Amino acid sequence: MSELRALLDAAPSLALVEISEARGSTPRETAAWMLVSPDATFGTIGGGRLEFMAIERAREMIGGKVATDLLDIPLGPEIGQCCGGRVKVDIALVDEALRNAIPRRVEAEEESEPHVLLFGGGHVGRALAEALALLPVKAAVIDTRPEALSGMPRDVAAHLAAVPEEFVRTAPPGSAFVVLTHDHALDFLIVAEALKRRDAAYVGMIGSRTKKATFRNWYLKEAGGSEADAARVVTPIGGETVRDKRPAVIAAMAAAEIMAALSG
Repeated sequence: MSELRALLDAAPSLALVEISEARGSTPRETAAWMLVSPDATFGTIGGGRLEFMAIERAREMIGGKVATDLLDIPLGPEIGQCCGGRVKVDIALVDEALRNAIPRRVEAEEESEPHVLLFGGGHVGRALAEALALLPVKAAVIDTRPEALSGMPRDVAAHLAAVPEEFVRTAPPGSAFVVLTHDHALDFLIVAEALKRRDAAYVGMIGSRTKKATFRNWYLKEAGGSEADAARVVTPIGGETVRDKRPAVIAAMAAAEIMAALSG
C-alpha cells in the first residue's frame, strides 16, 4: 500500500489499465490491473508484449488527454506471443474519484487474502516469513520468545504468545497453519489443535519422516486423534524432492506448497 500511495502522491497524471475480458490461454485473469504514469508503473497485467502495448497506449492517452480506450489483443504471432488467447484491456485516465477509489480497492483485495500462521520465528520461520511477505497472503509469526520475533518483514505480523494454540482457534476459515517451533512437544500440541479445524487449508510441520511417525503415534494414543486426521499433516514441509535443507530453500519450497494448498 505504501508503494501505491507514493505513486498516487507523486504522479498528477495516471491511467488505470485493467483486463476486462480474458479468453483462452492468457498471462493474467480478468480484473488484473495496473497503474501507469508517464515514468512509472504499479502492478502488472502480465504478458510481456501485451503489457508493453498497454503501457505505451496508456502513456499516449495521458499525453493526449484521451479519457478512455479499449484494446482487443490476440496473443499470437501478430504481437510476437504464442499464448493463443485473447484479451480486452480497458484503459482510463484516473480522475479524482478513481484516485480516491483505488486505495479502497487495494484494501478490499488485501482483506480477502488468505491467512498463513507461522508458529516459530527461528531460521526457517524467518525465511518463510520473508518469502510469504512477497505473496498475496496475510502472514503472521507467533512465538513464545520475544527475541525470535524481532526484525520480521514489515508486512508480516508478529505476535508474542504464551499459549500459541489460541491463535489456531481464532484464525479465519481457510487459513494455513505452519508449525516450526523450537520445541517438538509444542509443535505436536499446535498441530493437534490445527487438526481440529476442519476448515484449515493446510497444516504443515517442519521435520523428518521420523518426527512424522512420532507425532502420529502420540496423536493417536495420547491426543485421541484419528488416522485420517494424522494423514492431513504435511511433514516435511516443502516436500522431499529438493534435498537442500538451508532455510531459504526450505522456505521457497514450502511457500510454493502453501500457495498451492490455498488456491486449491
